[in-house]
Amino acid sequence: MEKLKIGITHGDPNGIGYEIIFKTFADPAMLDLCTPIIYGSPKVASYHRKSLDLQTNFTTINSPADAVDGALNLIHSTADEVKIDLGQPTEEAGRAAFVALERAIKDWRAGQLDAVVTAPINKHTIQNESFNFPGHTEYIANRVGHDGQEPLMILMTEQLRVALVTTHLPIADVAGQITEERVLSRLRLLYASLCRDFALSNPRIAVLALNPHSGESGLLGTEEQTAIAPAMAKAADEGIVAYGPFAADGFFGTRAYEHYDAVLAMYHDQGLAPFKMLAMADGVNFTAGLDIVRTSPDHGTGYDIAGRGVADENSFRQAIYAAIDISRNRQAWDEAHANPLEKLYIDKRDRSERG
Repeated sequence: MEKLKIGITHGDPNGIGYEIIFKTFADPAMLDLCTPIIYGSPKVASYHRKSLDLQTNFTTINSPADAVDGALNLIHSTADEVKIDLGQPTEEAGRAAFVALERAIKDWRAGQLDAVVTAPINKHTIQNESFNFPGHTEYIANRVGHDGQEPLMILMTEQLRVALVTTHLPIADVAGQITEERVLSRLRLLYASLCRDFALSNPRIAVLALNPHSGESGLLGTEEQTAIAPAMAKAADEGIVAYGPFAADGFFGTRAYEHYDAVLAMYHDQGLAPFKMLAMADGVNFTAGLDIVRTSPDHGTGYDIAGRGVADENSFRQAIYAAIDISRNRQAWDEAHANPLEKLYIDKRDRSERG
């Protein structure tokens, strides 16, 4: 099976991005699984490598077409000089993070990459005229396009997947966004992703309530009755197997999530606080609903430990694994569900062109 080319953005160069990248690919077995291509700066990479006394080598190339099999490749996609100020959020580091991300997405759109894994950025310093978004997810959706639906954030491990109805939104605005239409669209997209991206048949989804105690029959809120339950009923009519809405505290406290393939939470911290408590070391952020396969580790820039050599690379390693697995699953799904008549026509055309 041909190796996938995985684009890797270096993230904020004042953080732990290069450390977790180099630690991940210090294991030669990782190079047997894919062809990794870092988007960043050779000088910055060398600085981190030397200061952390890491032995991982890399090869500088000009484009994904030049990628060397069995090597950690790096495309110079930033300014020649990037001032490193470890542990500090700076505008210069934000620009370096942005241009690397922009180049990686451009190369994916050109068909030169199979997936993209993003190292952590600072959501404030990366802001500019071309990046006016809350984070990676929204920027990538804008650049690669989607099928009209807002992309879906899924935090995942092998044992637990948590998707969000709302993401980077102030708590004061959350309740107004919990509508029947929005919950139903999230259920549809989550179900489709579980089937196509994770190769699950008839996946079981647990849906969390918005309010404490599921609203106590309207005493503590009505969103469960007016939005969540009606959305679940319509989803059931479409063959989507969903259960709930469950009170979030009891659901996680009793480990009920172990009985489901995914959990749909109503807002960011409702889903991600318990997820990170359970799976911080190996959690992966995956953006569903886009043509591109994009994953990232489930942590931030790690300014507080940058340059100390103590960053745990496991979440980033799992993000690489997930990018490969999801890409393969999509390929298998698409082949299995392709129009057989269209495939027959293409095969005949190819044979005719070969003579």
